[in-house]
Parts: sequence; C-alpha cells; structure tokens
Amino acid sequence: MKFGVAIFFTDYSIKPTVLARALEDRGFDSLWCPEHSHIPVSRMSEWPQQGELPQKYYDVMDPFVTLSQAAAVTDNLKVATGICLVPQRDPIQTAKEAASLDSLSGGRFLMGVGSGWNQDELAHHGTEFKSRHKVLRERIEAMRIIWSQEVAEYHGAFVDFNEMKTWPKPVQQPGPPIYVGGEFPYGARRTLAFGDGWLPHAKRPKYDLLDILPQFRQMEAEHDRDPGSTPISVFGPDPDADVIARYRESDVERLIFNLAPEGEDSALTTLDAWAKLIA
Repeated sequence: MKFGVAIFFTDYSIKPTVLARALEDRGFDSLWCPEHSHIPVSRMSEWPQQGELPQKYYDVMDPFVTLSQAAAVTDNLKVATGICLVPQRDPIQTAKEAASLDSLSGGRFLMGVGSGWNQDELAHHGTEFKSRHKVLRERIEAMRIIWSQEVAEYHGAFVDFNEMKTWPKPVQQPGPPIYVGGEFPYGARRTLAFGDGWLPHAKRPKYDLLDILPQFRQMEAEHDRDPGSTPISVFGPDPDADVIARYRESDVERLIFNLAPEGEDSALTTLDAWAKLIA
C-alpha cells in the first residue's frame, strides 16, 4: 500500500518545494493539492463535512502552480490534484495545464477530479449546479481526446469544439489517470462510469468507508469490472497503526493523510511521526 499527503498550500503554510522533498525523503509516494478558485461570501451550499468552513478554503493556492514547484525538486514523487474542480474550468486550457505538468514531471501526474459542492462558486464560473456532473463527464471526455489525438474534436451538450491541435501531449497515454472524487454511492458510480480510480474520503457523516467497501466491489462487478481492479486512494484516514492495517487488509491502493497548512517546523514534525508509522 502507498501513502500520500494532502495539503491546502497557502501563503502561511510550508512551501511546496520543501514539503515535496521531505515527502520523497520519507518514503511517501504522492502529494495531493485541492482547489477552490474563490469562496463566495454568501453560500447556498453547506460544506459536506458540515460546520463552519475552515479558513484554508479561502486561502488555498492554485494546484497546478504548487504541484509544478513540487515536481521540479523531486525525482519520483507523484504530484496530484485532490481535487481539480473541472466543471469550473475551461477544458482546453485545463488539458494543456495537465499535459504540461505531466510532461515536465516525466509522467508523474495523477488527476483527481470532482464536480464541486459550492453552488455559488460554480455559478460564478457559468456552471449550473444541477448540471455539474454531466459537465464533469463531458470535459473529462474532451480532455482525453485532446491528450491522445493529434487532431482533436469534440461535440457535446456542454463542450463543443471543431478540429484543433495543441501540445504538449502527456507522457502518460492516453492521458494521466483520472481519479474521481465523491461520496458513496454517487461518486462511486461516476468512477465506474468514466474514471480510472476512486478518490473517496475515509469518513463522511453518513458512513465509514471501510464499512461500504464490499458494496463498491459489488458495484465493480455490475459495471463489468473485476472486483478489486479499480484503484482506490482514500483521503483523511486517521494516522493510526490499526487503521492502516484495516485498510491494507481491504486492499486499497493508497492512504492520503491530511496535513494542516502550517509552517515548516510544525509540518516536518508531523511528517516525521507519520514516516515512523508507515515504515
């Protein structure tokens, strides 16, 4: 089993270059960065984890910029969006950013994607909340065509462009692995419909992921996938030996620990403790 770390990089957190080198030195396989372009002051949508929205959501930096810095100072560490809010982004420009990062990193980019939960934020980008899942699927389909074909063309309800050419192409072909975020069962269904892997949270108010993993394996069979063949990377498990052992027995691909956006000294102390745990 692999281990990653997710962080909201801010102007007061540890720097991407420092954290990336520290992760690689300590045996972690990946660095995951979330995304919010902005947080509207008046929000119609409740935060999925409930309660007051943490300040880091307002302050988070652009993931492609921070991940580019991380990739530049490492050799093997995978760099990943966790998650990229594709329905809020232009698919042609996002395809270029993702391909550029994959090319510059030598094929180390993992693209975690999601539909978004903030209705106002989506609306500011011109996406209707009720359409966001369909928009996500079309934009992923369009980006895969851009990544893999010399001459790309796509015509859908939400994405529409005639024949065009754009480079670079990703090192990974037909494109970076797409990990679809989202709760069970809906995020799981989207994963099996058009994703390469699933990117769920360890716990949500309605369930513990370990309890519903057998149901996901059954869903794989219903979607003509071999049970256990879909990679699962889990956000936010407790950094505890017993929890890690339970997930290892459940045959998940990766656990991703959430690192607070703190300064260098505090962040590295936490990493040292986690490194001993996963060793």
